[in-house]
Amino acid sequence: MTRSDAICPLEDFGTLRFRGPDASSFLQGQLSNDVTQLERGSILRAGLHNPQGRTLALLWLASGGDRDILALLPLELVNVVATHLRRFQLRAKLTITDESAQQRIYGRHAPGDTTSPDSWSLAPGRALLLRTVDECAPPGEPMSRTQWRALDVAAGLPQVYAATSAQFVAQMLNLDCINAVSFSKGCYTGQEVIARAHYRGRVKRRLQRFESLAPCSLAIGDSGRLEDGRAFRVIELVQRSDGCSEFLAVAPLPVASHEGDEESRSSAEQSVNARALPLPYALPD
Repeated sequence: MTRSDAICPLEDFGTLRFRGPDASSFLQGQLSNDVTQLERGSILRAGLHNPQGRTLALLWLASGGDRDILALLPLELVNVVATHLRRFQLRAKLTITDESAQQRIYGRHAPGDTTSPDSWSLAPGRALLLRTVDECAPPGEPMSRTQWRALDVAAGLPQVYAATSAQFVAQMLNLDCINAVSFSKGCYTGQEVIARAHYRGRVKRRLQRFESLAPCSLAIGDSGRLEDGRAFRVIELVQRSDGCSEFLAVAPLPVASHEGDEESRSSAEQSVNARALPLPYALPD
């Protein structure tokens, strides 16, 4: 990376705006994280789940000013998420607006502090900025989407796309490890299943980081099998110029038994020679 700020247009992301006096309380009853902890200048990650605890989408929440809350998420899921949430709106005093056509999202990667009045901190050295379509892009050296995605993979940060929506319980995506789940807030859709997994038993399948040792063709949502027999499903990946990939995938933990795992046996489509890479955070015991 360069020593100056690098700017990446996140053209595959869109924006939902929640506006109204009930915006915060409404999202508090729908999302896995504690929305009251949302702070100006910082992104709060939160999952949207179905009653079975499966993650429909992972939202990046940001304060939009005047008590508005912005949700940044993959563009392909914006309409799906908006439609889903409006079913629960009932008499809540808020509007849910898709502003994806009016806003552009940029990622900023900087060697030092990324805090500024017009950005939200996403991770150490990384921030998000929002510009209208009529505004110029933020100043900085160009950064490709692949380079930005590589930072996510290295940091063990999942994202949910159409190909992986409603496939995994929060803990399988390590949402409990990246501060995207609160176990002390009130109820929300899917909370029972997620809390049960947290308090009553170890999760046998988790998001893990891998590097293929030979060229392979993988895409987000693809299933396969590691050489040790464990089945996996790709959550995020980058492909290098040599054809090899570094990727995040949900797979049984190395010490977990594979017996009785019907999904593992039926979903594998290709064998991949890969080695495990460390995550920058510890998985729960």
